Amino acid sequence: MSTCATASRDLDEPLAGTAATARTWLLIEQPGPWGAKALTSSHLDPAVGRALESTAEGTGVRVALIRRPGRHADCHAPTRHQVYIAHTGPGNAWLRGTTVDSPEELCALDLPALGAGDHGGFGEPHLGAPLALVCTNGKRDRCCALLGRPLASELAAAGEEGVWEVTHLGGHRFSPTLLVLPHGYAYGRATPAGVREILEAVRADRILVEGCRGNSAWDRPGQAAELAVRRMIAEHRAGVLDVIGSEHGADDVPLWRVTVAHTDGRRWLVTVAQGASLPPRPESCGGALGSPARMDVTAVRELLAPQV
Repeated sequence: MSTCATASRDLDEPLAGTAATARTWLLIEQPGPWGAKALTSSHLDPAVGRALESTAEGTGVRVALIRRPGRHADCHAPTRHQVYIAHTGPGNAWLRGTTVDSPEELCALDLPALGAGDHGGFGEPHLGAPLALVCTNGKRDRCCALLGRPLASELAAAGEEGVWEVTHLGGHRFSPTLLVLPHGYAYGRATPAGVREILEAVRADRILVEGCRGNSAWDRPGQAAELAVRRMIAEHRAGVLDVIGSEHGADDVPLWRVTVAHTDGRRWLVTVAQGASLPPRPESCGGALGSPARMDVTAVRELLAPQV
């Protein structure tokens, strides 16, 4: 049976510049089944889900549900909820966690401040393993269930800490999809061996670029530009590159000139053009054929350092 992930893989659709955009992630543990729009179709109080979704709009915060890998019985047993908040901005990436009796408590959070990187003393710093979030929500796309759930289960069974299932990371056709926090780099077509390499790198404060979709802190042209610079200069350290500017071309020209800066003072001007993935393929299982946008880096030029 053909799936959107099979079509994307067979057509060698590029991964760079396809990550979901969010400078800050708010992750709420919610066991049990999830619907397609999990914030309002799960055992989370739908009023709380709607309130968080509405309040987060325009703040740079993305809200998602998480659960431990395994079977998810349809039960309503009361439980405390693990909550994580992660900010992915370079130079200020952090991950903090706590537990709450009711997710309703989270409606009092200052989401604009969280989106700007101010945690306001929320919870405690997370000192454990990096979080590995695998999208498994089959109600959104069957590939997430068919490919994501076995990946999450295998990683957990192998003793990999920090593994959670998550409701939505975007890009079903790149399943299994993965987001690693605190740095916020997303990956596609993940394998158990590949994820172990990714997490080993993150524990050493390094970023693996193989299979990387981009850093969620930036828009898609910025994601593609930063990855292009990383590859060009073989830079694997986390937090040393930042996207500090982006100029869009004329309205009818899908082109960006993105400035990427290194903490050592170097800068690059990266030209990113939006193209269409051809031939047409489904962006999700059961969907109509389409030509998903792709971010193609056409030039990378190092800029001269300013004269002092």
